[in-house]
Amino acid sequence: MSYKERYHQWLDDNYFDQETKEELESIAGDEAEIEDRFYTDLEFGTGGMRGVIGAGTNRINKYTIRKATQGLANYILKQLERAKDQGVVIAHDSRFKSSEFALETAAVLNGNGIKIYLFSELRPTPELSFAVRELGAAAGIVITASHNPAEYNGYKVYWSDEGQIVPRRAEGITAEIEEITDYTAIKHFNREKAKKEGLFKVIGAEIDDRYIEKLKTLVNNPEVISEIDSDFKIIYTPLHGSGNKLVPRILKEIGFSDVQIVPEQKEPDPNFPTVDYPNPEEKSVFKLALEMAEEEKPDLILGTDPDADRLGLLLRRNDDYISLTGNQIGVLLMDYLLSQRKKQQNLPNNGAVVKTIVTTELARDIAEEYGVGVIDTLTGFKFIGEKIKEFEESNEQEFLFGFEESYGYLAGTFVRDKDAVMAAALVAEMAAYYKAKGLDLYQKLEKLMDRHGYYLDDLESIVLKGKEGQQQIEKILDTLRSQGPKRINGRKVTAVRDYLTGIGDLPKSNVLQFDLEDGSKLTIRPSGTEPKLKLYFTAVGESWKEAENKLSKLKDELLNMVQDII
Repeated sequence: MSYKERYHQWLDDNYFDQETKEELESIAGDEAEIEDRFYTDLEFGTGGMRGVIGAGTNRINKYTIRKATQGLANYILKQLERAKDQGVVIAHDSRFKSSEFALETAAVLNGNGIKIYLFSELRPTPELSFAVRELGAAAGIVITASHNPAEYNGYKVYWSDEGQIVPRRAEGITAEIEEITDYTAIKHFNREKAKKEGLFKVIGAEIDDRYIEKLKTLVNNPEVISEIDSDFKIIYTPLHGSGNKLVPRILKEIGFSDVQIVPEQKEPDPNFPTVDYPNPEEKSVFKLALEMAEEEKPDLILGTDPDADRLGLLLRRNDDYISLTGNQIGVLLMDYLLSQRKKQQNLPNNGAVVKTIVTTELARDIAEEYGVGVIDTLTGFKFIGEKIKEFEESNEQEFLFGFEESYGYLAGTFVRDKDAVMAAALVAEMAAYYKAKGLDLYQKLEKLMDRHGYYLDDLESIVLKGKEGQQQIEKILDTLRSQGPKRINGRKVTAVRDYLTGIGDLPKSNVLQFDLEDGSKLTIRPSGTEPKLKLYFTAVGESWKEAENKLSKLKDELLNMVQDII
């Protein structure tokens, strides 16, 4: 069926409501917009679905949500004998239509006889991961678009092991979704009837309490927090998202009494009115927090994205506040947690840190000092969560810490996804610990780099929207595969890894990576959630200045190369 036929089907079929039809009538005559909305189905992948909210098969709306959920229900019922009784946990964040999409998801699952556990209001994504195992559920779904702009929403799926679905499961679910050609065949159940039949259960505070108690078990030095609390101040912003449900609570319950929340960003708001882009990776989102900091002089400024799985921070240095990258926060946390395990003499001989292929190699050098192995996965925290399951089944290694450059961190195994609630507690504890020793986090980072080398990393994203943009992304990667550079920034390319051909035991993925003779590295891949090409840069030097100079030149050269291809 052509995109025009799909468009007219949605306009003419009584299954689609009047609001949807009016939206589609408003774009009549705009061929480019009609094509973009209907030329394909919104892709379901290992991250579930994520897209712009709106009418059409290539948009996220209640109809594409219903279709995805019916496919998921079909898959679950085929894979798990007790799926109906185990149920599915559903959570959502503060985005437009998140609550509505959560209820639509519940109605389709109930229509298939599957019990659901729905959080009473918005909750952090990592708590959804926790709840899946805690309740013994068959799967979990969270309605979120993470840190995307306000016009986006998404649908992220977790399996019974509480980790995000991995490729083989995503492929199975996708196959079931593709079998659905008639929207009217999707099963849909009345909520009141579902409640009477015991298929619809609301959850909330009881799961919060169990999750918080688990988080507290990760704290290493409560006595240090207690001793320094009167001289330690934190400003926190949830960026209008779900973090305010639990981040202030865990900080206070582990001993930090002076935690202030940015008032303008405290309440959930799908417009994210105070920021252009609700992403704690960007220093610009901390503008209001920095204005508060002029008077309050906090030691740390913490921020989480709308679904509270990513944590960014600023730290005070004299009268200024500086940001740390996701890689830098990650290696600091990793070194701190390993050092505490070593101090307590419970660092296992088979311990392992898990990171992604685009995450800093400084982690490997630090881990080696502790006698700990480092395992690389493809980009995406689902692959880190998958490793935890593998370790538990084989007993060959023990998971100690996992992180990725995009501000995601995980300690412990009771959550299987990046967790900003957990990270906020651990970062605050770590900062208090080093402050008691006369150091700030930047000084500690410098000490690590003095010992292991100066690794500086950066990321550039090139936005290429629509069908034409997708073709440009493919052209860039195809050209770099066939005509890849032999030298970059005057350094010889010593290795090229094409993950599309398969590297080791990793799944195939559309990623290219170039190693240079000085230890620098470049990685290129398409985003799995946005219309972007992502370029990762790592420069290694004997000093901060040398690494900065190399990084700048690497970025200029590769970006020029990509622009020439476009």
